[in-house]
Amino acid sequence: MTEGGITDRADDAVVEAEVRAVREEYADEEAEAAEIEAAENAAALDVPLSLRITRELDGELRRRAAAEQIPTSALVRRLLNSAVYGRHAPVLTVEQVEQIARRVAQETAAGR
Repeated sequence: MTEGGITDRADDAVVEAEVRAVREEYADEEAEAAEIEAAENAAALDVPLSLRITRELDGELRRRAAAEQIPTSALVRRLLNSAVYGRHAPVLTVEQVEQIARRVAQETAAGR
């Protein structure tokens, strides 16, 4: 194996370790945020709301929630808050976090 091949493999291992560390940190932060949200929900969400929607809308809400890796009810609350109050609570998807982690790792490896 050439020296360049060894270096490439070592660089890949470093980037992979950095991405894994970012993922673990993100998972920890998400777990903490979920605990906080659960506590806030238990304290603040005291009005249940029941409504009828079409199967198509239900499917779309579930798909979007799954894509964002959040509960459907959290997505619906965010959409309602945004529609009523104009508030947006940005939530990063796993894919977005991975893209950021890769970019940071590449820039770190490049010495930027």
